[in-house]
Amino acid sequence: MAKNRNKELSMRKIREILRLSMICNMGKREISRSMSISHPTVLKYSQRAEELGLSYEQIERMDDDELRNKFKIIRSSRLYKERSDPDWKWIHQELKKKNVTLQLLLEEYKSIHPDGYEKSQFNFLYNQWKKKLNVSMRQTHKAGEKMFVDYAGQTVPVIDRKTGEIREAQIFVAVLGASNYTYAEATLNQGLPNWIDSHIRAIEYFGGAPQIIIPDNLKSGVNKACKYEPDINSTYHDMSVHYGTVIIPARVRSPKDKAKVEVGVQIVERWILAALRNRSFFSLEELNEAVAELLLKLNTRPFKKLEGSRKSVFLEIEKDALAPLPNNRYEYAEWKKAKVNIDYHVELNRHYYSVPYVLVHEEVTVRYTSTTVEIFYKGKRKASHIRNDRPGIHSTQKEHMPKSHRQYLEWTPSRIINWASKVGESCNLVVESIINGKSHPEQGYRSSLGILRLGKRYSNERLEAACKRAATIGGKSYKSIKSILEKGLDKQPVLDNSCQLDIMHDNIRGSNYYNN
Repeated sequence: MAKNRNKELSMRKIREILRLSMICNMGKREISRSMSISHPTVLKYSQRAEELGLSYEQIERMDDDELRNKFKIIRSSRLYKERSDPDWKWIHQELKKKNVTLQLLLEEYKSIHPDGYEKSQFNFLYNQWKKKLNVSMRQTHKAGEKMFVDYAGQTVPVIDRKTGEIREAQIFVAVLGASNYTYAEATLNQGLPNWIDSHIRAIEYFGGAPQIIIPDNLKSGVNKACKYEPDINSTYHDMSVHYGTVIIPARVRSPKDKAKVEVGVQIVERWILAALRNRSFFSLEELNEAVAELLLKLNTRPFKKLEGSRKSVFLEIEKDALAPLPNNRYEYAEWKKAKVNIDYHVELNRHYYSVPYVLVHEEVTVRYTSTTVEIFYKGKRKASHIRNDRPGIHSTQKEHMPKSHRQYLEWTPSRIINWASKVGESCNLVVESIINGKSHPEQGYRSSLGILRLGKRYSNERLEAACKRAATIGGKSYKSIKSILEKGLDKQPVLDNSCQLDIMHDNIRGSNYYNN
């Protein structure tokens, strides 16, 4: 009786497996957990019912003996051995190609082997095979989709021949997701210019741009690390737009996001940096030549568990999947926020660039390269200038100027001069001389207003005395008057009591000019 009860119990379990799978639509792993039965066993019975084409209604009408006879084939692993196993290595590589899915590969397999594995067992066996690969090879990334980037933890010393100073070169690593094709180079630091330039050279080395670049939340590229909405550096974003790609940083505390590049870094350290450990380098160029030689060997080294090498897989499936390079190389640019002054100029490294006068007091974004300066307002470019690094100079475009300052602007030359006259005669004459001394009066606004604001800090009486001394010694500038006040020279007697200014300039207008 006990023997019959055991058989009966066994058949009840078979019926329950099939009920949960066919009627309740439970997943195989859920059934395994709920019934305390191994996952492969659940797969075997579900697979057998599918092969026999049985519905659950038919199974319910069978007695135990009939059911046992139907499923007796599942007593050993002969089911696996009697079937032709797919080429899992080939399947793994095919999955990296665009639009190729496991379902498509299963259908192709079944067209050749009609009695081969069904979907659940096919997927299960593929995943079991994939577990034998290391973590980076195990991930399936579509060709041309992702490029992972980071710096190696290990550095390489570079010696200055003249001084003997040793600098630790940083090693930048980029890895393509589908082929594991790798790029590496040395830079003197991890600053933003080197970070951007390394990306450019990596993309050019690959001969095309990926859809997505995944950095490891490096400060050079990511202003603020956040798992869901990281803040990308403006220059980094600008570069990605140029190459038609997008930056998606690895998520904080998400190791799987970083596995590809972390393994890539380890391989570079093992096969390149370790090989260079006993060599001395006296320039960055010399070091990068050595890195390039070893990088070629790394990319052509055969895989241990897959067919081919990084380079052969890259050439086969990934090279053509990358986006073509743009006609022009990206020119490094930086960004900053600025507020338009009342003289409708913005300041960059102490040089002043004009914008349309209607933007006075507005906040704008300045994009600047080594050759150009562009000013944007609400995402639209409003001005473009050739870059000029001469301090204290204005780059002004005539079309940015208003036709009438009195009609369109709150601040006018006469208003500023009248304000100065309330401080005193000397202040009035100094401010008037500054404004008259500019080719465009608005170019003197900054200095004039700066001088007038000194009265709030030191008092108008001291400011008037400082302007009187400045006029006497010929120091008609904001810096000169500020220095006089800081040093207390305004409290000392002036040798020449005359504060009359002898102004000689081609652009002199005279005080009556502003009263018309």
